[in-house]
Amino acid sequence: MSHEAEEPETPHLDFQGTTPYEDYVQADVLTHLQHTLSDDPGEMVFLVTTQVMELWFTVIVHEWETATKALREDDVPVAVAALKRSVRELEALNASWKPLGQLTPAQFNSYRNALGEGSGFQSAMYRRMEFLLGEKSSSMLVPHRGAPRVHAELEKALHEPSLYDEVLRLLARRGYAIPAAVLERDVSLRYEPSTEVEQVWASLYAGDDTSDLARLGEALTDVAELVWRWRNDHLVATRRAMGAKAGTGGSAGVAWLEKRARKNVFPELWTARSYV
Repeated sequence: MSHEAEEPETPHLDFQGTTPYEDYVQADVLTHLQHTLSDDPGEMVFLVTTQVMELWFTVIVHEWETATKALREDDVPVAVAALKRSVRELEALNASWKPLGQLTPAQFNSYRNALGEGSGFQSAMYRRMEFLLGEKSSSMLVPHRGAPRVHAELEKALHEPSLYDEVLRLLARRGYAIPAAVLERDVSLRYEPSTEVEQVWASLYAGDDTSDLARLGEALTDVAELVWRWRNDHLVATRRAMGAKAGTGGSAGVAWLEKRARKNVFPELWTARSYV
């Protein structure tokens, strides 16, 4: 006679109240946040995809804030681990363009009016991502003045060191010649490239490529590459859906996105490679 416990034929089905899955995931909340404003069936995928992007922004901000805190505490392994997780998350975020990347102008125009003046650049969580990357601009707080909590969070992020600021401070503590002007700069302003920082990265990459700082540099480069791909995928999807029309939020549309797509974050990590 076997004493092994028998496998239950079905999982536990009877709960008092909602299921533990619902309590944890809040799926009922998530799946009832879709309120389309047109009769076009394609609006649903646009709305859900945009909401999914917002969730990925939230996760990535969490990872980069984790990395920033770890760098401040000289814990490079924890920072690199968070950056590597964010790389996989950025890949998933970038894949979000696939449902939207094939929109024809007629398909997009069928529900574009429902967006009104709504535009992705108004996303507070995406703005926090940009601030962590060193893409600071106080003017980007203006759209959020009507939401005090969101505005306060963005203002706090504006005046805190970016992820890259903490990287450069770490390099300085390790004895690398990061200029005082870079270390003491106003962190609420957009980061501008430095020749001296470029030289630091070039010397670091010319050394031991298995060091913790070299691994940090490569993790940052992976992040920067995927941010660049995100911007380019956004540009292509917009160009395909609306050509050179003005953007829904009053921006220059494709022209504005083209300007953004030409820029790299963590710029010296790219230019330094020419000198290694």
